[in-house]
Amino acid sequence: MSAKKREDHISWDEYFMGVAVLSAMRSKDPNTQVGACIVSEDNKIIGVGYNGFPIGCSDDELPWDREGDWKDTKYPYVCHAELNAILNAASPSLLKNSKLYVALFPCNECTKAIIQAGIKKIIYLSDKYKDTDATKVSKRMLDAAGVVYERLEVNRKSITLSLEA
Repeated sequence: MSAKKREDHISWDEYFMGVAVLSAMRSKDPNTQVGACIVSEDNKIIGVGYNGFPIGCSDDELPWDREGDWKDTKYPYVCHAELNAILNAASPSLLKNSKLYVALFPCNECTKAIIQAGIKKIIYLSDKYKDTDATKVSKRMLDAAGVVYERLEVNRKSITLSLEA
């Protein structure tokens, strides 16, 4: 009698989203942790990233605040997970026709970089900002550029991330 292969393994989408979620855990942002994983057409990881300050900028000296004078909030300083994953890619040429797995739907600024990099599909977990102008603009650009986006329905407890902050 021979053993049969395991049938309850995770899918490629679950695997790569798991990498994105694990990457998010590196973020030092006290409110929102986002991770991203870019994958080639043949299911090889090209780049990963998470939201945080640029290399060389102290996360002890720059602000993490969400409100107040713009220059005294985190927003002008933080690099988003998607941009970091693009910048961390093994080679820019590998990004063409790739897929991006990300915990939170991309903002309009990251969307421009995603399109320019040649990424053709976005798989995301949360679209909690779907009613904001930034997300509406993102979707308009993605539609215009022919980039496909879809929400990953996750039924496993192993792939969870709180994006409620």
